[in-house]
Amino acid sequence: MVTSQGTASVSFPFPSVWGIHSSIAGRTIIWGTLSIHSIIDNRVVGTVNFRGSPIPINGFWNENTKQIAFDSPYATFSGNLTIIDDHQSGIRHFILQGRFLMKPPSLQAGESGSWIATTDLALN
Repeated sequence: MVTSQGTASVSFPFPSVWGIHSSIAGRTIIWGTLSIHSIIDNRVVGTVNFRGSPIPINGFWNENTKQIAFDSPYATFSGNLTIIDDHQSGIRHFILQGRFLMKPPSLQAGESGSWIATTDLALN
């Protein structure tokens, strides 16, 4: 799957909604949703929702390295995309995973951890 918008094509699905899970020191701290609204000229725009209210995110996508980095008002996220095609079930799995750093005004400012987000699409 290649989505075209702006001046380049990207292998990243958008608009899309992902389940996101984050942990610090191996302990789950929160589950939520990550919404990618657009990727235009490598700029990512969307929201992350951990507590019932969507929080805006802005960042960058590098198609060559399959790396993403984005900021919310409370944390900075970076990660890599893995794509797994399951031909038997006809599903393409998209997996983003990486690290995050909490920042002020979060009560957890300075703490870091890992995150993973997943979404699926039908194979064409």
